[in-house]
Amino acid sequence: MATKQKSSRIRRPDSDAMETAQAERIGVDFRWHYGRITRLGNYEVFPSSVDGRNVTILWEEGGLSSQHGEISDPQWEILKLAFSSTGMITVLSDQAGEDWMYDLRFIEAVR
Repeated sequence: MATKQKSSRIRRPDSDAMETAQAERIGVDFRWHYGRITRLGNYEVFPSSVDGRNVTILWEEGGLSSQHGEISDPQWEILKLAFSSTGMITVLSDQAGEDWMYDLRFIEAVR
């Protein structure tokens, strides 16, 4: 028997209510990072290459990341949506150092 996930509603007076609630729900080690997609491409370097997707992101905290491959279909859809609108994304990550720049598990397009 399938279990139903309980939906939740967020009601807080501050403008960061959504981000705060999501970070609390996932865990204290997670932080939000904001960036702008500067390049988006799909390159087939080798004919046997399965994932030729490439994204370059300029991060507000400083730094630039470029990731080629290992981008899932749902992540790619979010990246394409962001790139075709404002270009802005946000990721929620618990990765240390600069590894968060490549952590696309929790990614959102931002208006």
